[in-house]
Amino acid sequence: MALSDKDPYNAREGARIIVLAARAARLEGRGKSNKRVLQQAARIRELAQEREDAKAAARAAARKKRHGR
Repeated sequence: MALSDKDPYNAREGARIIVLAARAARLEGRGKSNKRVLQQAARIRELAQEREDAKAAARAAARKKRHGR
């Protein structure tokens, strides 16, 4: 279940994104590369969006079937 209608993250993914953002900021502050941390966050975003898109497609298909269109 998504946290809100505006984003695709569930509670666990939302918390993970926040932790990764803090880690990236800390690494950047130390002058180190944060590329790997940002890639992890991007992957979480991609998976969450794919899941929510699949759910939306399933709802649309069920609606079509129910209304005979």
